[in-house]
Amino acid sequence: MHGTEAPSEWVRRWSHLIVPGSTVLDVACGAGRHLRWLRTQGHTVTGVDRSADAIAACAGLGELVQADIENGPWPFAGRQFGAVVVTNYLWRPLLPAIVDCVAPGGVLIYETFAQGNETVGKPSRPDFLLAPGELLAACAGLRVVAYEDGFLSEPDRFVQRIAAVRTPPLVRMPLSRF
Repeated sequence: MHGTEAPSEWVRRWSHLIVPGSTVLDVACGAGRHLRWLRTQGHTVTGVDRSADAIAACAGLGELVQADIENGPWPFAGRQFGAVVVTNYLWRPLLPAIVDCVAPGGVLIYETFAQGNETVGKPSRPDFLLAPGELLAACAGLRVVAYEDGFLSEPDRFVQRIAAVRTPPLVRMPLSRF
């Protein structure tokens, strides 16, 4: 079961963008490495995974949803979160729904495998590897704070990763007359 290793360096690096006390959604949360870490940072956490074992491993951490998000309905339609975290997961049809879940003032922290990874290991199928710039395109409605697309070592892998915020709408106040 994935999700038992240390929290992603990318998630730790950019989690300061999450407004204190926010509710954070972890997509494909696995055994909860990011749920646990974000909870220690003072956030309320929500995790979704298709594996009953993964959800059981996260018992007591927060709101947990067991759902096959690739073949069933998106369980968070109409909901927004102060942050959405996704690591080592890609299902292209869900990218718009994931981005839509980022509340105004919220942040998306996403890291997954990219083309080139087939030369160093798994995943190697194109279905699970982002094309150059694909994550940037998926986040077109957000303000990109950080983006990387390239090779990382230990373990060797090609990744794309992004930290992007949904800027709140401007409030327009009528001018008062004195």
